[in-house]
Amino acid sequence: MVKSLNPKVVTLIEQESNTNTTPFFNRFLETLDYYSAMFESIDVTMPRDSKERINVEMHCLARDMVNIIACEGKERVERHELLGKWKSRFTMAGFRQFPLSTYVNSVIGSLLKCYSEHYTLEERDGAMLLGWKRRNLVSASAWH
Repeated sequence: MVKSLNPKVVTLIEQESNTNTTPFFNRFLETLDYYSAMFESIDVTMPRDSKERINVEMHCLARDMVNIIACEGKERVERHELLGKWKSRFTMAGFRQFPLSTYVNSVIGSLLKCYSEHYTLEERDGAMLLGWKRRNLVSASAWH
């Protein structure tokens, strides 16, 4: 469907977490691991009384966690998948991956280090992976 629109670029930014098709217990553990890293990374970068932080934690992260863990079937709308799954889908749909800019990666890496040395930025298989300590949190890729 998207390919038929003939886009110049399609950008994919996705949580690097596998909660789409996994059984409940595995989904629960994956959610706990992913969001623990997410909350910890926020904790070192924003004051606990920050209105922006409270808003993100309450209205985005907490809501997503509840949906992933407590809902099933059509009620569960938060379904994260790993980069590898998305790459397969985009390739099967006829997209080719755009290479990422090493300059942009370098600038982003430098900015992340201003917040904490525990942030990681890795380029893998043509995508950029943002992480916290040893846990990838978000992947970014571009397709045409």
